[in-house]
Amino acid sequence: MIKIQIPATSANLGAGFDALGLALTFYNYVEIEESDRIDISASDGLDIPTDEKNLVYISAKDLYAVCGKKLNGLKLRQTNSIPMARGLGSSSACIIAGLVGANKMLGDPLSKDDLVDLAAQIEGHPDNTAPALLGGIVTAVFDGRRVQWVKQEVYTKLKFAAIIPDFELKTEEARACLPKEISHKDAVFNLSRAALFSASLLTGKFENLRTAVDDRLHQPYRMKLIPHCKEVFDIAYAHGAYASYISGAGPTVMAIADESNTYFAGKLRFSLDNAGLGGWQVHELKIDNEGTKIL
Repeated sequence: MIKIQIPATSANLGAGFDALGLALTFYNYVEIEESDRIDISASDGLDIPTDEKNLVYISAKDLYAVCGKKLNGLKLRQTNSIPMARGLGSSSACIIAGLVGANKMLGDPLSKDDLVDLAAQIEGHPDNTAPALLGGIVTAVFDGRRVQWVKQEVYTKLKFAAIIPDFELKTEEARACLPKEISHKDAVFNLSRAALFSASLLTGKFENLRTAVDDRLHQPYRMKLIPHCKEVFDIAYAHGAYASYISGAGPTVMAIADESNTYFAGKLRFSLDNAGLGGWQVHELKIDNEGTKIL
């Protein structure tokens, strides 16, 4: 069987709505091989679709169709560490696993660019799928068919704390709360901050990040769907975070801190417990610069 490691992702990064994303050291694993029937299970006992509705299977079947091949069946074993419906790219990890696995089974007929394009077509936007495949921090523009992307490997003395609540937020619900139109002023506000985020992260001007993650397109609306979100932001900043933002569609809050901020995750955990938020998990992570790998 082919064994694949796929990283979690954090998209939007504040102001970079549907355009910016990065890969993190938090992984799903998928073992995949062709079969004459559909044989899907979760090695960790998680409740996942075990039929043709499984997203890994759907993605693999799509790639076969693009290559003019028929997928009769698939033997699939999933280990899902990335929590579902939490804004950490669990759906994108499934899509990328299916595409990479199917491409490998067919002898790698599609290029990396092809896989980026196909993943975005399946997902609808590339901000999670592109960094899940490529690693690093990715800036991507999708025109409905093709993705123009730039990957930048980030070697900084930063750590990321994923602060994950004990409830889900479906992407559909998180998108439904967004306004249909925005003002020119708000568009300029976000454009300037999205540009500032990438430049500041890559040049080490981390003091800019708090301003760079400010946003008027999605976070003010999604905060209303995430109880205690503002409180979690405040806790992260109280412990010296450079920035805090809603990861993807939420409800996870991502905090960025300096590597020298000793016991940052432990301090967050202590303050969350004191605030009555003991159900929120804290995972300290780094940027994954490699992306999806076949092990």
